[in-house]
Amino acid sequence: MTRVNLLPWRENLRKERVRQFKVVTVFSAVLMGMIVFYVHVHINGTIDYQNSRNAFLEQEITKVDQKIKEIRELESKKKDLLNRMNVIQELQTRRPQSVRLMDELVRILPEGVYLKSVKQTEMGLVFNGVAQSNARVSAFMRNLDNSIRFVDPTLNVINTSELSGMRVSNFVLKVTQRTPEEVETVRAGGE
Repeated sequence: MTRVNLLPWRENLRKERVRQFKVVTVFSAVLMGMIVFYVHVHINGTIDYQNSRNAFLEQEITKVDQKIKEIRELESKKKDLLNRMNVIQELQTRRPQSVRLMDELVRILPEGVYLKSVKQTEMGLVFNGVAQSNARVSAFMRNLDNSIRFVDPTLNVINTSELSGMRVSNFVLKVTQRTPEEVETVRAGGE
């Protein structure tokens, strides 16, 4: 019987399989390295792209914030200008009011009553004056009450004293002044 030695064949087969295993392992390692490298490059590219988009958005947000700030400043200036315009308009409408006030005072001031000062407070007037008698102060108050420009005269102080040998009454009188709109309403028969 012939003896066949199969060891070298098995040994060769085993060597071939080890070589194939090494080749497959190296190929797999290279392939995995390439895949990892590709994923790494792709993810870094995506991150860089997103960072560039974020930087662009931040620049645009900064521009928009500047525009918003400018708009707020313009709105503030607009509000200030409108307030100034309203004050000017109010002054324009009230300009003839002082002339009408003085004209009305001349008409309702009875003889024997002299005003030393007239002080305006918000919508009221304070008269400081001298009268020949208390009756003349009362007549002045009635005239104020009957006037369409004034309402609610109130006598605060009245003192009697001597001036150049004559007895006179010093008085302080407050009265509320009607607005031009209220005067027009009274004229139209409203109130």
